[in-house]
Amino acid sequence: MLEDDNLNQTTLNEEENDGTLESMHHVNNPVLDLPKIEKKYLETIVAHNQNDKSYYFSDGKAKVEIKIVTDEIVRVRLAPQGTFLEDFSYALAKKDHRVSIHQCKEETDHYLVHTNTISCKINKNDFLISFADRSGKLFNADLAPMHWEENPDFGGYYVYSTKVAFENEAFYGLGDKATKLNLRGKRLKNWNSDTYAFAYDQDPLYKTIPFYIGLKDGEAYGIFFDNTFKTYFDFAAEDPGKTSFWSEGGELQYYYIHGPHIIDVIRRYHTLTGTHYLPPLWAIGYHQCRWSYYPEANVRKVAEEFRKRQIPCDAIYLDIDYMEGYRCFTWNKQYFPNPKNMISDLANDGFKTVVMIDPGIKVDENYWVFREGKENKYFCRRGDDYFMEGFVWPGRCQFPDFTNPEVRQWWGTLYQGLVEDGVAGFWNDMNEPAVFGRGTFPDDVRHQYDGHRGSHRKAHNVYGMQMVRATYDGLKKLYKNKRPFTITRAAYAGTQRYSSVWTGDNLASWEHLKLGTLQLQRLSTSGMSFCGTDIGGFTGEPDGELFTRWMQFGVFSPFMRVHSAGDTRDREPWSFGEDWEKINRKFIELRYKLLPYIYTCFWEQTKYGFPILRPISMVEQHIPTNWQREEEFCFGDKILVSPVLQPGQKSKIVYLPEGTWFYYFNNEIYVGGKEHTIATPIDEMPIFIRGGSVIPEYPVMQYTGEKKIEELQLNVYFAEGVTRSYVYSDHGDTFAYEQDIYLEKCFTVSGLKESLSIKQTRDGLFTERYEEYKLQLIGLPFQVKKVKTDGIDTKVQVDEKGRYWINVAREFDNILIEG
Repeated sequence: MLEDDNLNQTTLNEEENDGTLESMHHVNNPVLDLPKIEKKYLETIVAHNQNDKSYYFSDGKAKVEIKIVTDEIVRVRLAPQGTFLEDFSYALAKKDHRVSIHQCKEETDHYLVHTNTISCKINKNDFLISFADRSGKLFNADLAPMHWEENPDFGGYYVYSTKVAFENEAFYGLGDKATKLNLRGKRLKNWNSDTYAFAYDQDPLYKTIPFYIGLKDGEAYGIFFDNTFKTYFDFAAEDPGKTSFWSEGGELQYYYIHGPHIIDVIRRYHTLTGTHYLPPLWAIGYHQCRWSYYPEANVRKVAEEFRKRQIPCDAIYLDIDYMEGYRCFTWNKQYFPNPKNMISDLANDGFKTVVMIDPGIKVDENYWVFREGKENKYFCRRGDDYFMEGFVWPGRCQFPDFTNPEVRQWWGTLYQGLVEDGVAGFWNDMNEPAVFGRGTFPDDVRHQYDGHRGSHRKAHNVYGMQMVRATYDGLKKLYKNKRPFTITRAAYAGTQRYSSVWTGDNLASWEHLKLGTLQLQRLSTSGMSFCGTDIGGFTGEPDGELFTRWMQFGVFSPFMRVHSAGDTRDREPWSFGEDWEKINRKFIELRYKLLPYIYTCFWEQTKYGFPILRPISMVEQHIPTNWQREEEFCFGDKILVSPVLQPGQKSKIVYLPEGTWFYYFNNEIYVGGKEHTIATPIDEMPIFIRGGSVIPEYPVMQYTGEKKIEELQLNVYFAEGVTRSYVYSDHGDTFAYEQDIYLEKCFTVSGLKESLSIKQTRDGLFTERYEEYKLQLIGLPFQVKKVKTDGIDTKVQVDEKGRYWINVAREFDNILIEG
């Protein structure tokens, strides 16, 4: 009866509306044709338009933006329903980019968007996009149109890009991956993960850097997939002719970065994401760490042993046990009754103190950090508005939302007490974020995301980055004109603007020593040059040989730190006996001798975007046999090393790039462009200096700044031809270099069979304290008969080993050495 009444009322209403009777269809769901959830692909282009440097193409529903960022960088962006998300990225540095020319040309079957360097071709009928240089040489091409699939549970889309993997194309980058350098044949995932004692090929690890380099026919390009969700990369693993990258959310947004040299791709990637901040000089010295050095007497004993044994060291670290109940920004007064006094005494003996800070804040109403965070609503919440709570070292914890700028500012102020106590550096750990028992936060945790909102699916991979950003920005204010030092375990692309990184909880094994050499090369070519490993392995027990070989590699790690777990035996340089101590001392001293060269490499990264560690595949990318080389790499462009990676190894085959090379320990000359068998006695490691180089050298110090430099030694290695070397100096710990208070010296060395000339040019306003250079002339193919400095005769000294030495004023212009 009720149904009849409703029907009659409906009929009456229809009659009143239009006076006609319509047949009625009653269904439970008024949507008669629900769309099927499936992958959808871009179709034929039906419209296009331009807005400034952006060109838009549409298939009638979806829209693609081709944006000219620079002459060599193009951004590709997909909007499946024709509406783009807000243009926001944590990865990008705030920089103005210059474009010379750009225009779009329509042809019969395609559009061509080009600059004066590259061309982006967009096919009309199938929406395939490809990139070529202006001569038409193809670098990168879609195999299938960009595609997507609706995500009914979370909203948004899974987004996909599938590209051609050309025959013999090699792939590098992607940051912290525990696998071989060439990624071809690998499928990898980006999701920052706490991976204790990770294994070879285990994935994912602690960092997300969705940037890779393709090397095709000896020429390179880069792809930066700026997407913070869980992302995947397939480098011809599923299909040898296909490379794909995709994400579980967010936009399909990537940057094509043109080469053709790998180093150019990396430099241009840095123009997008920024370079490393210039660290204080002490931060690139030798650092000693353990979980944990406590109580205070133990810390003082370790410091005392370093100075007594004359082993250089700049920093000692305090792990979580320095805190009161693992509460961040507190001191355990039982272990450290007067931390300020201890830190002052350490500083007077040349040691900087670095302490750990984790993101988990103990739920405790009597704990001032928790109270402030709670009162100001700074902690993360779940989807149904409960606080995100999880267990880490202090027990039940809540976690700040570092994607909220107000929270980041607050977090930066929390360091004030530790800074006033004299702490010089800070170590952000457990910030993947790691949570005991479940791995990380659940997906429904909400984040402010600088006003752009998002769940943890979106914010997970940037959580650690934003934590260390808050740390760095806060310290920059607290230290005023002093440069902060920070280190983080978790990272996303662009983290280099705020912090150094290390590879996490590795294992004391020869395999992990090899893995460390691969990881640091990969991090360096992925934009994070200030990187290191836990020397000796975090967990497990190295013997003296493994520890010493790792220490040798550590000299040529941009970040040099020994670190070990609390359940391992002592891991100081002297812990394995007198013979090993002697070798470890020798190599740590080598680090300190090379500090002016290493500091110059950091300057070149900061100012020019050059990677510090350079694989052979980058140094000589035009030689296909080099694309698989992994054991040799260059530190800067003047020193090549090949760490010893096998126990009991008496010799190893080392490839030297083209040119002349000098074995560091005896100055024996080797011809490049081929492999050499090099002896590897335990107190040496294959280290070579490129001929033509000028390598600055400090006297051995127990810590940076211990000694006043009376004269700077310059080691000049002969080679025929012209070679340029740079030496950088400044105050070593301030930001005065940003006002040009620095000195960048260029030495141009020109070698002939009977002469050698050295020309110096200087840029910057910094004044060095020393007045002279002491030049060592190495490898001259002639007997020196005459030396003139700026036209004036200069005295030459010959030592007992037949080496030539000259002293010259630091501001010389030209030196001519004749045979």
